[in-house]
Amino acid sequence: MQTISSLTILAMMLPFIGALVAPPLIRRFGHNTAWVLALFPAYAFYHFCQFLPTIADGGAVTGGYVWVPSFNLSFSWFIDGLSLTFALLITGIGTLIVLYSGGYMKGHPEQGRFLCYILLFMGAMLGLVLSDSFLMLFIYWELTSITSFLLIGFDHDREASRRAALQALVVTGGGGLCLLAGLIFLWNMTGVTQLSLLVHAGDVVRASPFYMAALLLVLGGAFTKSAQFPFHFWLPNAMEAPTPVSAFLHSATMVKAGVYLLMRLNPTLGGTAVWEILLPVFGGLTLLVGAVLALRQTDLKQMLAYTTVASLGLLVMMTGFGSEHAIAAAVLYLIAHALFKGGLFMVAGLVDHEAGTRDVTVLRGLRAAMPITFAAALCGAVSMAGLPPFFGFLAKEEIYGALAHGDLRAIVFTAVAVIGNALMFVIGFAVALKPFLGRPMDEIHEGHEVHEGPALMWLGPLVLGLTALFGALFSGVSHALFSTPMTSAIEGHVEEVTASLIPHLNLPLLLSVVTVILGIALYLGLTTVRREVDRFFVALGPGPDRGFDHFVAGTVRFAYKVTAFVQPGKLDTYVTVTFMLLAIVLLVPLFVFGELPDMPHWPVDAKFHELTFLMIAVIGLFAVLLAKNRLTAIVSLGIQGFAVAVLFLLFGAPDLSFTQFMVETLSVVILALVMTRLRLSPSDHRTRRQFLFDSTVAIACGLGFTLMLLKTMQVPFNNALTDFFNAYSKTIAHGANVVNVIIVDFRGTDTLGEISVVMITGLAILALIRIRVTDVAAPQSRDKVETIAEAEAEGKI
Repeated sequence: MQTISSLTILAMMLPFIGALVAPPLIRRFGHNTAWVLALFPAYAFYHFCQFLPTIADGGAVTGGYVWVPSFNLSFSWFIDGLSLTFALLITGIGTLIVLYSGGYMKGHPEQGRFLCYILLFMGAMLGLVLSDSFLMLFIYWELTSITSFLLIGFDHDREASRRAALQALVVTGGGGLCLLAGLIFLWNMTGVTQLSLLVHAGDVVRASPFYMAALLLVLGGAFTKSAQFPFHFWLPNAMEAPTPVSAFLHSATMVKAGVYLLMRLNPTLGGTAVWEILLPVFGGLTLLVGAVLALRQTDLKQMLAYTTVASLGLLVMMTGFGSEHAIAAAVLYLIAHALFKGGLFMVAGLVDHEAGTRDVTVLRGLRAAMPITFAAALCGAVSMAGLPPFFGFLAKEEIYGALAHGDLRAIVFTAVAVIGNALMFVIGFAVALKPFLGRPMDEIHEGHEVHEGPALMWLGPLVLGLTALFGALFSGVSHALFSTPMTSAIEGHVEEVTASLIPHLNLPLLLSVVTVILGIALYLGLTTVRREVDRFFVALGPGPDRGFDHFVAGTVRFAYKVTAFVQPGKLDTYVTVTFMLLAIVLLVPLFVFGELPDMPHWPVDAKFHELTFLMIAVIGLFAVLLAKNRLTAIVSLGIQGFAVAVLFLLFGAPDLSFTQFMVETLSVVILALVMTRLRLSPSDHRTRRQFLFDSTVAIACGLGFTLMLLKTMQVPFNNALTDFFNAYSKTIAHGANVVNVIIVDFRGTDTLGEISVVMITGLAILALIRIRVTDVAAPQSRDKVETIAEAEAEGKI
């Protein structure tokens, strides 16, 4: 196992460095800077390519450093076949996306900000797939949600963009919290916090009674991130982002994070009946829903977005299917999808950039004006349709080979795969053929001189299309470097992938023929099919997307009502609720768990002067209760405080006694100064009923503190802290007075907080006592005082 070098860490950080320098470079040198910014992910791609021989030989690359050893927390990285393939897709396609953005966003005043977000997004996804520690995985997981929020809402002046960004953040952010809980479960079940070690703890996890809880929480994170039904709705709405974002989001980054997580945890959570039921069912349902909804769309980006939902469903279905070669099929399709979907999205952006529209019912005849774009579109569509000689054909054949068995379960999911692939066949060629074939329509081009787009824009889809072509032609090399290591990493053992372009007369080939025939039939009747599908969904009513709006609106209304209930604007309400909760916390555990203390006996050896000061404290208490106004009550409150301070002194705690004297003196003086500025009569505005209720709460709090202190005093004294402070106060803090050392050194931060509270309180009091009422006071000042007096009378202060 090879250790990560500093150059690898630099490669991981390069997208973030590029994001930092993108805005100033764009401002200084203009859109041509895209070539410079593309060097950041390009070097990362080159660096990770150097690991291909090591990974192909079955090795792995690790690195990182310990952060909190006592909690087994670390910043660590792990590169195997799975993470390396993802890293190469992210950095390779990311390089093309940066170049494409330079042409697409040319002249845009916020191009620098856009490229900054793109590179941040790239860095977040790269960190996610390379993370080994749970901590890093979660941080980068949430960072992808935040950066996608920035990208989807890039055109923040439009309400639709803001709504789509918020929707994506809420859905994927909520899933992230589920993932965090799931990782904590796995940590407690296995005692490890590294994904590379978790692979070897599968038996422990599957045997745990908490397996189901951990599985459902992890699936919650993965399903929301990878837009599985019923969380699929956020992904098509994310098309409000500029096209480079859509191309990157759908091909190599965030939406595949959930699939990556399921593949990574397959050796740990997979192999159970629940895994092989939930993943195929939800994946198959997502495949059908996404593919059918794609038929309804007329916008090129929306058509491709819904087929991404379908493709993600197919990936999840294959990851959890559990048959031989199912994982290999998922791996091949993941690579194929990244290549053809990234290219087709870039084609959609090119068409929109040149023709000024993405409406497939209007577009036609662009082939002569945009021949390179048409060639790139055709490459992507053929691969998406699963036709030779492109990589998509290998994936489709492997999918049918893994699914086609004799049992009922296999037959059902085979039918789902055939229908889903046929529908994606239709959409792929609808995007690649309808805008380019036919007689050009002049009204499309009005105001647009349609011609081939700039090289920055057609380079990306052309490179991805040719990669899919040569990857299939040289499938032996592709499998040795990518497919086999990735499949082996997911399976947890070595599994060789051998799919090739050479046809075999078997059931998978027959299913491919059925897929093509069904796809051609649906393509020829696409207009009618689209109309019928649209009519069906209109009759079906609002879907999850509208449900999200209702959920958000309901949450806001609930929050408003809760806020109005717990924050009515009355200080006495806040104080009452606080003390009620305090009484519950103190008393309920004592009575429920039988922790009541033994009642103390009256001390027979009590001295007269001790009893005298105790009686003075009691007299002070009754003086407070019987006071006719607040000023008298405040002064009486000091009586029992001073009596308690004397008791501290008598029982050998002079430091504590001195502190008590100071606190009581300041409290009486400060409160008296404040109260003299307010109207102090009548002393109590409460009704008898409210008085009895407040008295009950006060007695309950007092009783709770008394019982808790008695119970504490009856517990055997643990002098561990005493010994520690006695041993180290002088040797570490160089202080002979243990109490002072505790306050200033060992509890220095706590003391600083207390001082800050006193300072803020003093400033507030100063503001109050500066309000003066005199015979010559200005009317405005008198109004202020009267307002305060009225508020005080109503119990708000």
